[in-house]
Amino acid sequence: RGETVKAFVTLKAGEQATEEEIIEFCKDKLAPYKRPKAVEFREEIPKSAVGKVLRKDLRAEEEAKQDK
Repeated sequence: RGETVKAFVTLKAGEQATEEEIIEFCKDKLAPYKRPKAVEFREEIPKSAVGKVLRKDLRAEEEAKQDK
C-alpha cells in the first residue's frame, strides 16, 4: 500500500541507542513485515489525556514531511 514501518523512539534519561541497534533488536522480536525500516528519535511522543499514543498525529506529521 506504499506504507513502510517507522519506529518513533523516546529514550530514557542517560540512555543511548542507534538506529541500527533498534532495528537489530526488532529482528529478534518481530516478523519481517512488522520490522521498522526507519527509526526516529524524539524527545516526547504525542499522547492523549488517557496516555495512548496519538498515531494519527504522527502519521499526519510524516505526510506533511513527504508533501514538502
